[in-house]
Amino acid sequence: MLAVVAIVGLTTLVPCEAESLPEALVKAYQTNPQLNAERARQRGTDENVPQALAGYRPQIVASLGAGLQAVRNLLPDNTIQSATLRPWTIGVTVSQTLFNGFKTANSVRVAEFQVLSGREALRNVGQGVLLDAVTAYMNVMANKALYEAQRTNVQVLREIQATTKRRLNAGDVTPTDTAQAEARLSRGLADLNAAEVALGISKELYTQVIGAAPTELTAASSVDRLAPGTQTAAIDTANHEHPAILGAGYDVDVAQTSIKLAESSLLPQVSVQASASRSVQTDSSLTTNSTDQASVLGQVNVPIYDGGTAASQTRQAKEVASQSRLVLERVRNQSRTAVVSAWISNEGTKIALNAHPIIYIYHRKILIAHTTKLEGYKQMPDGLVRVTGLTLK
Repeated sequence: MLAVVAIVGLTTLVPCEAESLPEALVKAYQTNPQLNAERARQRGTDENVPQALAGYRPQIVASLGAGLQAVRNLLPDNTIQSATLRPWTIGVTVSQTLFNGFKTANSVRVAEFQVLSGREALRNVGQGVLLDAVTAYMNVMANKALYEAQRTNVQVLREIQATTKRRLNAGDVTPTDTAQAEARLSRGLADLNAAEVALGISKELYTQVIGAAPTELTAASSVDRLAPGTQTAAIDTANHEHPAILGAGYDVDVAQTSIKLAESSLLPQVSVQASASRSVQTDSSLTTNSTDQASVLGQVNVPIYDGGTAASQTRQAKEVASQSRLVLERVRNQSRTAVVSAWISNEGTKIALNAHPIIYIYHRKILIAHTTKLEGYKQMPDGLVRVTGLTLK
């Protein structure tokens, strides 16, 4: 004989302050500190692109200098010439790189691939945060239901203990039956305490992930309609859409482009510089009062020998590219394992749920599956039905 206490809701009255799973996910998406920190990191990564594009544009520098200078010249005829000068100089310089071994173009490509990889990393963190939010939400609901069931179970066990004592006094049972009833009550109290602890922990985790304490939570709908139809389709979807795989793919692009970026140090560089300036009272010989200058200079730098730095950096970039390809393969394998594990776990959970005894309640009619005895039920003011004395086959 196995006594089971079940709590089944005939009607669910949701208060106005109830919170649904989509609302909780919105809160987590907007306020989770881990996700907001990842967004800030991504905004910083986005700035790599304009920094790389700056290599295409000219560099303009303006300069201004002023001061006070005392001059005392001894001329060949032994006469002394002295003056107090107030020199100042103003000028502007424009520099433009014409060719730098495709360094700027490759730097821009690296920055763009880094942005794409960062966005996938942000998506991956967002998925993890939302998964944590769903887990925290469902844990609160499950632990709350378990706590209520354990609390009701303790009430029933107290009644059973009292009934057993009365039957012992009447001589219907033995002291062993009373001891067993007390042991079951003690075990029920321990289970109730464990359920209360688990509920408190799950509420705190909910607050940590979602950013607010849980209120009255409502049941979530099934997501089976959103999942692929077969395990093979799920694996294929992960290979093409999982942010970790896509991010690792962009990391491979970054590493391969970095090889060309390292090789650019072996190529010549061509630049042009134009400048214009005016200097007043800067001639210490006191022969000129002001000087105006303008120039345009072209420069070509051809690397001949740098001690092997560029060649070493190129080999290093190639090894990093090889590592990135291996990491991509590892991420794909991990994703496949995660998909298969989740698929099998989901299907196993469905089978386990279908294998449990089911209580079907339609209004006040109770249909019991896999049972042989039902002593009675009582409808509570909150709309719940408490079924006691349920005996399984």
